[in-house]
Amino acid sequence: MTKLAAGTTACLGVALATYAVRGRSSTFFGPSVYRGATDRPSLALTFDDGPSESTPGLLALLAAHGVTGTFFQCGANVERLPEAARAVREAGHEIGNHGYSHAPFYLRSAAFIHGELERAQRAIQRVAGISPRLMRAPFGARWFGLRSAQRRLGLLGVMWTDLALDWKLSAGRIVDRVAPRVRPGSILCFHDGRELQPNPDIRSTLQSLERLIPMLLSRGFSFETVSQLLCPKN
Repeated sequence: MTKLAAGTTACLGVALATYAVRGRSSTFFGPSVYRGATDRPSLALTFDDGPSESTPGLLALLAAHGVTGTFFQCGANVERLPEAARAVREAGHEIGNHGYSHAPFYLRSAAFIHGELERAQRAIQRVAGISPRLMRAPFGARWFGLRSAQRRLGLLGVMWTDLALDWKLSAGRIVDRVAPRVRPGSILCFHDGRELQPNPDIRSTLQSLERLIPMLLSRGFSFETVSQLLCPKN
């Protein structure tokens, strides 16, 4: 094999590995979805890393517009802020599993991955009174052993159609990034926390949603939970 051929093969291998771990449509490490049914103008707002001290403000914003979302919660945050976790459920939103400590799954053992998901599952069940059926891997990164953990815990993986990058972009840039890309069945990923950080600043998230939600409603979109979005309507 020539050096050029060897280099090309190596690059392809890296690309395939990256797709398997982080590709939104990848199901290599376990069952996963990244968009919902496209038979109606509906979308799903999802929020990672909560609950946080900022979650009540986000819930108030969603309630003001009459829309629901899906919150992928970290078990450690659920235990730290149980009232915020319960408030999400009581407001009619869906709760998913985002691991316990927000530790990345890649290069970890199968036992570690299962332990993170199981511990978060128990925390959410104990505090919010529900057992999530959906999970999102921290950082959207999957690894060997996740498929088995999903099967044992009855969890479907959820990636995203579009990532808002709301932890680092201004509200205006978030709107400019997300608004043109929304299509029927879109799953949009925002954050109501910043990993396990106390008192996270999510002003850019809130400000962007204040603009995006009315904009998308005016375009005829409705907002559903991920579970609702995955079900075609007859």
